[in-house]
Amino acid sequence: MFERLAGLETEYEDVLVRLQDPNVFADQRAYVKLSKRLKELEPIVLAFREHRATSEDLGAAKGMLAGSAGDDREFLQASIDEAEATLARIDEELKVLLLPRDPNDDRNVIVEIRGAEGGEEANLFAKDLHEMYSRYADRRSWKLEVLGADPSDMGGFNEITFLLKGDDVWNRMKHEGGPHRVQRVPVTESQGRIHTSSATVTVLPEAEEVDVQIDPNDLKIDVYRSTGPGGQSVNTTDSAVRITHLPTGLVVAMQDEKSQIQNRARAMVVLRSRLLKAEQDRQAAEMSVARRSQIGGGGRSEKIRTYNYKENRVTDHRIGLTLYHLDRVLQGDLDELVDAMLADERTRQLQGE
Repeated sequence: MFERLAGLETEYEDVLVRLQDPNVFADQRAYVKLSKRLKELEPIVLAFREHRATSEDLGAAKGMLAGSAGDDREFLQASIDEAEATLARIDEELKVLLLPRDPNDDRNVIVEIRGAEGGEEANLFAKDLHEMYSRYADRRSWKLEVLGADPSDMGGFNEITFLLKGDDVWNRMKHEGGPHRVQRVPVTESQGRIHTSSATVTVLPEAEEVDVQIDPNDLKIDVYRSTGPGGQSVNTTDSAVRITHLPTGLVVAMQDEKSQIQNRARAMVVLRSRLLKAEQDRQAAEMSVARRSQIGGGGRSEKIRTYNYKENRVTDHRIGLTLYHLDRVLQGDLDELVDAMLADERTRQLQGE
């Protein structure tokens, strides 16, 4: 491990030098790439240097201990104990820092939310989930851009797709994908009975054009008139776009913008991201398993998380975590749930799973 750390320290110093090169500074793409690499390496190198300095102090203290007595001996022994505890802490930190990085860590995120089982109540819950993630984005200083929305009859969403941009956005959103279940009294219920409904959340890494090459001949593009609320030009021109990727059968439709060109561009963003995720899953030989783990059937029995309004409770079934402040979670206070999922992921990685 220490040979690897020494190599990373050398790379870190090399990156620092290259960032001072005027030619690199003039090439913004290269500069951004190196800056990101520096940010990745810095915590590892700082921990490694602290480990090395502490090891040297420990060796010196042990060397002096044999010839010491009285207060000096007590002081040296205390220094040794402290150094050994520090080294143990840094060893654990380095194990985590050296875990393989998720290839999507630097990407933005596309989130798709759909009402599943429960009729109009499911669509209303889909809207609640969208508002929860919007508030979470505000807390994290992320930028949220709605790419497309299909409102339901009572003000919920049959489906909504949005883009999240910001620091650490993939890392903190990647575990949100899956069926979400809600237990509450619907606004449509006159007898006050609690119903169970569900909505599905899909989380995709945003793909750039260089990530996914799409042959124009593989696309079937249909244009049609937008429906639903909109201005004069939205509902009177063929501005809506439906793109079908013929090799995979993936279909993406967008109609929110007045311009056919804008709707087509947004549809291509979502299509590229879906194709990237499918290719990543295929390379891991887990495409069908990964897809089911996020989408499932949308049924009430399949869920990653349950939101129980009566008990003010939210339960994440993957890690068995239950919190009794659902009201705060719905206001975007998701960090406790997210941090627990990330801690579980790190534990499984350290165990070699």
